Amino acid sequence: MEMAKTAGPQERTRACVARMRVVFGFIPLPVISWLVPLLALCCCGAGQQRSAPMRPARAPLFVAPPMTPTVMLGIDVLESEGFAPLRGKRLGLLTHPAGVNRHGVSTVEVLRRTRGLKLTCLFAPEHGIYGNEAASANVEDTVDARTGLPVYSLHGKNRKPTRAQLKTIDALVIDLQDIGVRSYTYAVAMRYAMDACFLNGVEVIVLDRPNPLGGLKVDGPLLDRELRSGVGAFPVPYVHGLTIGELARFAASKPGVMDVPENIRARGRLTIVPMRGWRREMTWPDTGLKFIATSPSICDFGAVVGYAMIGLGCEETGFNHSVGPPFSFQVISFSGKSSEQLERDLNALRLSGLRIQKTTTIDGSGRQAAGVLVTVADWNTWRPTEISFEMMRLACRYRTPNPFLNLSNTDISKFNKHVGSAAWWNALRRDGARVDVEGFLRDWRVQALSYREQTRPYWLYR
Repeated sequence: MEMAKTAGPQERTRACVARMRVVFGFIPLPVISWLVPLLALCCCGAGQQRSAPMRPARAPLFVAPPMTPTVMLGIDVLESEGFAPLRGKRLGLLTHPAGVNRHGVSTVEVLRRTRGLKLTCLFAPEHGIYGNEAASANVEDTVDARTGLPVYSLHGKNRKPTRAQLKTIDALVIDLQDIGVRSYTYAVAMRYAMDACFLNGVEVIVLDRPNPLGGLKVDGPLLDRELRSGVGAFPVPYVHGLTIGELARFAASKPGVMDVPENIRARGRLTIVPMRGWRREMTWPDTGLKFIATSPSICDFGAVVGYAMIGLGCEETGFNHSVGPPFSFQVISFSGKSSEQLERDLNALRLSGLRIQKTTTIDGSGRQAAGVLVTVADWNTWRPTEISFEMMRLACRYRTPNPFLNLSNTDISKFNKHVGSAAWWNALRRDGARVDVEGFLRDWRVQALSYREQTRPYWLYR
C-alpha cells in the first residue's frame, strides 16, 4: 500500500489560509496574505523535522501601495478647486510630456476629460508636444493623434503664438516643467507666449511646478540685456532659484522684462495656480514626485544637476558632455587628453562641493567611452557654474593658441547667448588661460545675493 505524501510547506500554508478564510471570513484577503509568514510558522512548522531550519520568505507577500506625494502641483490644486479659473473659457494649453499631475496623468487628458472645460488647441515648446524632437530642431505645426486637437509649434517658424491662433481662445494655460537653469528653453517659451497673450488680450494661467534645484541655489552671471534670446529671456543668473510660476510673476510685475509696452503689461491678465506643500529648500527628490524626462537628454535629476554644472563649459571649448544616458551632462572628456589627466587637473582646482573621478561608460553609439564623472558631494557648498568657467580656462591651457579667438560669428553669438556675459567673453578672448575666473566668480556671487533680495517680492513660497 502506497504511503500518503507528506504535505510540503507551500501546501500546508495554503491549507492554513483556507482554514482562516472559513473561520474568519470577514478578514480581507490582503490582510491574510500579509499574515501568511506567521501562519506558515504556526501551521506548518509542526510538520517539519525539528532539525530543519526555517526558510526565510523570498519576498514580502503584501506590498503597501506607493504613497501619494505630499507636494500638490498647480494642476492638482486646480483640480481640487474644481477648475474654477477655467470654467466658461475657450482654452489653449502649452505643455509637454512632463506636464502631468502628481499621479502621472497628462494635463492634456485631465483638462480634456473634465466636463465643462473647452480645450480647443495645444501649443508645443522645443522638442514638441511628445518630447521626441531633437534639441534646437524646428518643429512643425501638427494635429495631436490622441485628441484630434491642432498643435501649434512655438519652436518652428513661430516662437510666439500668432494673433490668428490666439483668436480661438480666451485663456492660455501653461504647464511646463522647468529645471531652474536660464538657458533651458521652456521658461523662454512661457515668456514669449505671455508677450503675445498680453498684446492680444488673452489671459495667461500658469500651473506652477517645482524648481528641481530648489529655490535657494542661485549662481552664475546675470544675463546682459543685449544678449536676450531664445536661450535666455529673463534678466536672471544662470541658476536662477525661481519656479516657473515665480518667473511669470516676475515678468508680469517688473517693468522691462517683457517685450510689450508698459501700458499693455500693466493691463495684462496673469493667473498663477501655486503648488501646495513645496518649500524653497526642497530639491526634486524631496518632493516625492516621479521625475518625467523634460527633454531627450534630461531624463533624471542627475542630468538636471549636471546641466547646471557643465552645460555651459562644453559650449565651443573642446570639452564633450555627450556620452548619453545614464550619465547625460555628468561625464566629460576632452579630445587628446586622458581621463587620468583630466581627473588630476580638475581636482587640483579644489572646486567647492564636487567629487570628480575618472570613469568608463557607454556612449550614445554603444561604444566604450572614458572620461570623468562629476557629481555633487556637498550640496550646501556646491556652486553650480564654477566648474563651467574653470573648464573654459582649462581649454585655453589644453589648446594653443586661444581656441576662443578663431570662432565664427555664429559660434560667438551662440556662446555669449548661453553664458550671458559680454564682460566674461571679452576677458576670455583677451587673457586666455590667464583669465581671472576667481574675480568673476566673486563678482557674480555678490550680484546673485542682490538679485535674490530683489526677486523676493515675487516669491510664492518660503
